Amino acid sequence: MAPPGKLILSADYSQIELRVLAHLSGDEVLCDAFRRAQDIHVRTAMEVFGVDAAGVTAEMRRRSKTINFGIIYGMGSLALGKRLGIPRGEAERFIAAYFERYAGVERFMRETLAEARRQGGVRTLLGRRRLLPDLASSNGMKRSYAERIAQNTPIQGTAADILKLAMVRLAEPVVPGARMVLTVHDELVLEVPEADVARAAERTRTAMQSVLPLAVPLVVDVGWGKTWADAH
Repeated sequence: MAPPGKLILSADYSQIELRVLAHLSGDEVLCDAFRRAQDIHVRTAMEVFGVDAAGVTAEMRRRSKTINFGIIYGMGSLALGKRLGIPRGEAERFIAAYFERYAGVERFMRETLAEARRQGGVRTLLGRRRLLPDLASSNGMKRSYAERIAQNTPIQGTAADILKLAMVRLAEPVVPGARMVLTVHDELVLEVPEADVARAAERTRTAMQSVLPLAVPLVVDVGWGKTWADAH
């Protein structure tokens, strides 16, 4: 709850990990979707199921959303099948269809893992390194886990770096009397004077969206209210 005379302002990066993936992979379809400001889950459903936007059902979008984020975390057909409640074979076909349409993503994942094995670790876009000695482990479970981390770290780690840069950019109050109070995943939460909330929102959005140029736009959703829940 904001104190008297102030409001809670929430500034949340929209689908930042998928946008980072688009930048790192250079995938033409993924980049095109974000440049057109399309619903990425609808676009994936269009690509995978071979329908136009009007033909995308709620179930198609739900499945596409699961695989969009599942790819980032190295989800295989077994895990995807369990998550969607479908047979493993169907999940395998779904993943194959995804990589056929998003060939740049498949190439990025493959090349990232190969480079990680050569270097013994991976780096984020800004150079932060994560060592992964278990990539050479004789233990299959440890090795598989390290492989998933290798593919995920450049994406999720870069997203985390971007949020940290945004925090640095916003270290000085966006308006007099404002202060940053919390981070939640890809979101910054500020406490701002009620009279200046619109100006604070615009300055916060501008700062966060311009913190690191990518091949696709960074988008920040901003809201405010007396409580954090109201700000959403």
